[in-house]
Order: sequence, then C-alpha cells, then structure tokens
Amino acid sequence: MKYTTRKSAILLLSDGTMFHGKSIGISGTTFGEVCFNTGMTGYQEIFTDPSYFGQLMVATNAHIGNYGVNDAEIESDSIKISGLICKNFSFNYSRADASGGLEDYFIKQDLICISDIDTRALVSYIRDNGAMNAVICTDDTSIEDLKTALSNVPDMKGLELASQVSTKTPYFYGNENATYKISALDLGIKTNILRNLANRDCYIKVFPYDSSYQDLSTFEPDGYFLSNGPGDPEPLASAIQVAKEILDQDKPLFGICLGHQVIGLANGISTYKMFNGHRGINHPVKNIITGKGEITSQNHGFAVNKEELENNPDLEITHVHLNDGTVAGMRMKNKNCFSVQYHPEASPGPHDSSYLFDQFIDNIKQ
Repeated sequence: MKYTTRKSAILLLSDGTMFHGKSIGISGTTFGEVCFNTGMTGYQEIFTDPSYFGQLMVATNAHIGNYGVNDAEIESDSIKISGLICKNFSFNYSRADASGGLEDYFIKQDLICISDIDTRALVSYIRDNGAMNAVICTDDTSIEDLKTALSNVPDMKGLELASQVSTKTPYFYGNENATYKISALDLGIKTNILRNLANRDCYIKVFPYDSSYQDLSTFEPDGYFLSNGPGDPEPLASAIQVAKEILDQDKPLFGICLGHQVIGLANGISTYKMFNGHRGINHPVKNIITGKGEITSQNHGFAVNKEELENNPDLEITHVHLNDGTVAGMRMKNKNCFSVQYHPEASPGPHDSSYLFDQFIDNIKQ
C-alpha cells in the first residue's frame, strides 16, 4: 500500500469555532454557508446540484468517493458546491461503470476539500447553533486574515444566487415532436427534472432566471414550470412577477423547491430562513390529500410561512414534513397551480413522489 503525507487544513466557522483536518490536495481557501446532507449515496448528484451553490457541504456518510464518478450522473454542467467537508475520503474507488475517481474530478473542477474532520461533532454543532458561514483553508493563510475575509462574506438571508447558476441563453430539451410544450424558468434547474418531463412526452424550452412572462409565452407552451435553485427567494422580483402573470392567466403551473417558494411569494405568503435546512434523501412527507407517506429528497434552507398559508383562502397545504411540520407542498383552490418543497425527480423512495410529474401532465390535459 502506498502511503502519502497530506497537508493540514482547517475549517473556520464565523463564530470562531475551528476544526482541523487534512487537505485532499487542492490548495487555497473557499467560503460559503456550511450545511450538511444525510444521504448515504448520491454525492455526485449533490455536488452538481445548482441549489447548493454558495454552500460548503458536510457529508455525514463516513466514506466519500468510494464508488467514483459517472459522467451520466450529474445535475448540471459543473460542480456547484463551494467546498466539501468529509470524514474519510476514498482515493481508490470500486464500481463497474465508474468513469473516474472523485479526486481527479475535484482537481479538474478546482474544488477545495477537507477530510479527516469529525463530521459528527461538526453536524451536532451546526444543529445546536444554526447554519452559518465558514471557510475551508488548505494553504498557509493566517487565522486573522481568514477571520477578516470571513466577516465580509454575505449572509444567505437576502442573498440572490439564481443569477449565478441560471442559463444565460434559452435552450431546448427533449423531443421537438413531443405532445406537450413546457416553458421552464431556470432558477438553478436540475437535469433530472428536465429528463422526467421529457420522459412524459414534453418538449421543454428553458429560459434564464430574469425572463419575463412574455418571453416564456412566446414558446406558446401548454404549461409552465418554476425550478429549484439556490439562495433567498425574496430578492427574485422578476420570477415572482412571472408567477403572478402565469396565475392571472390561469395557465398550468408547477413549482419545485425555490419555485415553490416563489409561488408562495406571488400569493403574498412570506418565506423565512430556517435554523437548519432540510438536506438528505430520507425525509418523511405526508400527502394530506391521499393520506400516504413519501420518502423524499430535500435540499432547502428557506420555507414558506405555514400560518399565513393556512389563513389564505385561495391556497391549501397538500403535503407536510413529518419531522417538523413545515409545509412540503401546496396547491391553489382557484387556479391550475401546485408546488412542492422537495425533489420528486431524485426518486429516493425510490419512486414515491414521481406521480407529481404525472399530476402536472394531467393538469395540462384538463
């Protein structure tokens, strides 16, 4: 067995708490809001999910990299997390259809990673003290310089990030001869969402985050979709206005995650930053309409206000998160519109929530 010496690295939280670990090999510093994901698999999908832009990801699974990477299992065109924090990093991998190793994948995309961290202690600390900004440093930058730089990193509350991950120009996905046409507003859309729509005989035109309702309507779509994405939904004035105009025209509308929050804001329902968000593939949700439970994939640090939603005569809650009672889904009583806070395209149940895409198509048919 080959033994190598790795450089020391540190993780510094904004409250001054420090964790010591080892560098995976890429030298430098990287900043972001520290958060954790409880999924036992799917690390490549997590790393490339645009909703994680601006965040330092703590992997609670003890081994990361053990099954390598596969070029077909990405959710966007590049890694979107700001950095990785893990316990054991596997430089060797074992998987029949792997296209490479995670270390080389990180090197190609210049991702900074710290390993040998006591992730159990770190997650416990975050759960007690809330999400906060942090910095990973794998070079020799002084602690005082890191503290100064970290103090200038903006808080996630009030931060608009969709513009950083959205497409710059419109593009098409799927079969142009499909039965249904969908206009999708890209706030950080995952590829598997597009794949699920295309598999249901949809041809999708994906528009930049700041596109207007007029832009989306030029495609003459049968339905509209508001995607997932990173950051605070409140600064997305353009997307909120688009949602309002779609609702005014009573066109079929489906929103996931950030899109769900935008629909809430378009109806006058406020959103708030959670003490700790929901990130993992084992989150229990109850469908109030059917009474059935779903095992869901979730990734969000903001949520819609449940009390305001319950007091709105035009809206009703359709799904609740069984761990904390937060809103996991809603629909409008007087419009062709529904949304969920979780990710039905991720299929961790494995397919508990895939019916939501079918429901969207049914709404279009009707």
